[in-house]
Amino acid sequence: MWMRSPMPNAERLQKVLAAAGVGSRRASEELIAAGRVTVDGRTASLGDKVDPSAAEIHVDGERVIVDANLVYLALNKPRGVVSTMADERGREAIADFLSNIPERIFHVGRLDADSEGLLLLTNDGGLAHKLMHPSFGVPKTYLVEVPGPMRRGVGKQLTAGIELEDGPVRVDNFRLVDSMPGRVLVELVLHEGRKHIVRRLMDEVGYPVSRLVRTAIGPVRLGDLRPGRHRRLGRAEVAALFKAVGE
Repeated sequence: MWMRSPMPNAERLQKVLAAAGVGSRRASEELIAAGRVTVDGRTASLGDKVDPSAAEIHVDGERVIVDANLVYLALNKPRGVVSTMADERGREAIADFLSNIPERIFHVGRLDADSEGLLLLTNDGGLAHKLMHPSFGVPKTYLVEVPGPMRRGVGKQLTAGIELEDGPVRVDNFRLVDSMPGRVLVELVLHEGRKHIVRRLMDEVGYPVSRLVRTAIGPVRLGDLRPGRHRRLGRAEVAALFKAVGE
């Protein structure tokens, strides 16, 4: 039998689920009664209480974030902005676009100043570490503009693997998106996180990058988010990120 130890911040599980947007309290009770909710790896029961700041809760196997203090954001970093919260040289930085976010958050990984697109920001250190660590293999998708035309076989060359000065790297997927006079647009998917990895790869095969936009990190896509704007991730997106790192 699961013994419930006293928790000063404990609340009824159905109330916590409802506050997290899973459904009404009644709907949450039905989920619990059907055995579809687990708390810290154990199937929950009606009447259970949890501490929202500490409990790990899953519904139908998907992680549900119930701690209201945790923040998960997507930002479309504009070109020319440095990937730091503040810059000692006075350059425009990430924090300049987050003035309405009271929590102390940090960026997950980086984009160089000349690159643009999706950055994730959070105060969930555990998830951030897993998203950045190469062992978890979270893919990142980039839209890249290079000089054209592009010779045949470049995609196969990249997916087969390229030897760089700091070791080999292989693109998970390559797709020709568009071809215009003098330039080509391609999409690359890779789970590498080494510095300037996309630019170095394309330089190595003879196609220096003129524009680079990160369009996705794992299951989270940039979509139509405008440059300089941010949005809070939806519950399904956060659950998908946890799933991407094996939780």
